[in-house]
Amino acid sequence: MTKLLLSIHVLAAILVVGPIAVAASLFPRYARQSASGGEESDERAAGIATLLHRICRGYAIAGVAVPVFGIATGAQLGVLTDAWLIASLALTAIAAAVLVLAILPSQQSLLAPPPPPHSADYDEPPPTATRRRKRIPYPYRPGRVTGWTHTTHCRFPAPRWR
Repeated sequence: MTKLLLSIHVLAAILVVGPIAVAASLFPRYARQSASGGEESDERAAGIATLLHRICRGYAIAGVAVPVFGIATGAQLGVLTDAWLIASLALTAIAAAVLVLAILPSQQSLLAPPPPPHSADYDEPPPTATRRRKRIPYPYRPGRVTGWTHTTHCRFPAPRWR
């Protein structure tokens, strides 16, 4: 049973975390392109950005399976109180919080329609999505992948599995 749980856990981690990481990493590029003007490629970029956001949102829900099967595997092995598993779960919780509380809302705000134009007596041009992009820091950068790397490192070379 332990091998089955571990296999499902690892498979879920690969099939769920990978697409989220790729989609979240590609999203800023297409969001910027869609905000740049009215060309045909901008419509395509907007569609791609919307698809990438849907991937992140959908896979975030499916991602619940990863810690569930991880905890079940840890319970079968009797290692729920080991430091490496606790650290792994903490890093997973932090990564999930960043995804749900920062990345998904940031993506949603960048996909939102632009605000209505200002009145004629207002000197400043209306903010564009590119300007909103600069004001709203997008929290997912390649350096943030290290959290998933550390999580994987804590899980696989576990002391009792050697």
